[in-house]
Amino acid sequence: MSDYPEIRSAREDELGAVGHLISQSFFHLGACEYLVPPLEDRLQVHTDYFTLLTEHANNYGRVDVIDDPSGNGLAATAVWFDYTREAPDPPNYEERLRALAGEYLDRFEALDELFAAHHPHDPHWHLAFLAVHADHQEHGLGGKLMKRTHDELDAAGVPQYLEATNANNVRLYRRTGYSDMEPFEMPLPDGTPFFRMWRKV
Repeated sequence: MSDYPEIRSAREDELGAVGHLISQSFFHLGACEYLVPPLEDRLQVHTDYFTLLTEHANNYGRVDVIDDPSGNGLAATAVWFDYTREAPDPPNYEERLRALAGEYLDRFEALDELFAAHHPHDPHWHLAFLAVHADHQEHGLGGKLMKRTHDELDAAGVPQYLEATNANNVRLYRRTGYSDMEPFEMPLPDGTPFFRMWRKV
């Protein structure tokens, strides 16, 4: 891990690259397979979707990145939203979602409804996306990204929230101080679950 550059804030002109990295990293997750079943459409639709949300997080939260030490793009990213203050939806969200989702719009709308119905109301920061490029797995980059924000929020007494996507991620997040919430599972219409987790030190 020492060979990797330090964490930095994403530049505005690379938020599309952040969205692409998330789409690549999440390509085979059950939720992403539900949202865009055809392989040939999945990468681009999700890149556009994650870029939309990443741009919004850049204004109402934080987008951290770690560069590939070879100079070939980004190795990892963490995208956070600040829910300790009022934040609007992304500008023209419904119109932009309709344009990028196309024939899969009903699936993305089901995802939005699910998240809205289960999102906690107490002030917190939300870890929306934690993504590490496949070539940079097993170097502790995800943990390093989380620790930076955890340390700052813990010092300020601000809890953290996330939706884990599978049992492996649940185990990872439990090791970093997250606890299961009630209800814990929130399933998509096809039964694919997310797992609600809360961290308060």
